[in-house]
Amino acid sequence: MLTTKSHHPWFAVQTRSRHENVVAAQLQGKGYETFLPLCKSRRRWSDRVKEIELPLFPGYLFCRFDANDRLPILIIPGVVQIVGVGKKPVAIDEKEISGIQIAVQAGLPRQPWSFEQIGQRVRVEYGPLSGLEGTLVNVRGRHRLILSITLLQRSVAVETDESWVSPIFPSVHLNRVPESIAKSAPGH
Repeated sequence: MLTTKSHHPWFAVQTRSRHENVVAAQLQGKGYETFLPLCKSRRRWSDRVKEIELPLFPGYLFCRFDANDRLPILIIPGVVQIVGVGKKPVAIDEKEISGIQIAVQAGLPRQPWSFEQIGQRVRVEYGPLSGLEGTLVNVRGRHRLILSITLLQRSVAVETDESWVSPIFPSVHLNRVPESIAKSAPGH
């Protein structure tokens, strides 16, 4: 049985549709550390309504492993590929995975979200998500913190209280004069 060390980076493993749980179980059975974030969803059938758990990133799960020893992962039934550039896997930023893990452990309502690149960046100062950074959005009167996995171009929205967050302002270089102003100054 193979056991991975936590010093290996996280990679995104793409799976066949609705095979995320099966692949995660097989990877764990082989000793790999996996992360399959889930969210609750209500499904209506003709005779009942049932709450089920679905992947936050449909078709993907995350796994720690040595990128030079990926064949045991690729041969698992249901695995499509390891996300990367060409045939070279690309590791996911540890902070991005950590943020999603904290959000899942907090137990707050969450759902898949479109990937956000613009918007007000905030840092959570209080509550179970304290220390996380993301984008704050308001949807139907409820505030959500958007956490993203850049490599997958996918995001997750986690409900949060607006009073828990503070804006992150880009750093301003006070001692540096923009070149356009310096050139227009007298004597230049």
